[in-house]
Amino acid sequence: MRTKLLRFSGAVERDPAIDAWMKQHAGELGAIAHQWFEVMRKCGDEVRELLHDGCPVACLGDAPFGYVNVFRSHVNVGFFHGAALPDPAHLLEGAGKLMRHVKLRQGTATNAAALRTLIDAAYWDIKARVENG
Repeated sequence: MRTKLLRFSGAVERDPAIDAWMKQHAGELGAIAHQWFEVMRKCGDEVRELLHDGCPVACLGDAPFGYVNVFRSHVNVGFFHGAALPDPAHLLEGAGKLMRHVKLRQGTATNAAALRTLIDAAYWDIKARVENG
């Protein structure tokens, strides 16, 4: 059974609202969010972005694959189809039907290679979903 893809209108190559969001979230947690959103931005030429529900979202065209958000004591790096992603390092949290996230805390080591792999997997997953209907 195929799941209908979530689509967001208004995604652009570089959204000034996201740069403003990053400036508003200065500090260590903001730097963590910025670092990982930059990884999402660099996944491919078709990556577009927008601010949705108050946080930066990375899309393939208009189909979202990842987001970052800053909370009081942590940063979430989230994936719209995270439940379908391979996660051998067991970084993903959440119990929803589709979405999962990785919770990052300042002063706590991050398995950067595994998180980078999840971001790449999310990009390639949404690319396959878009191209194969």
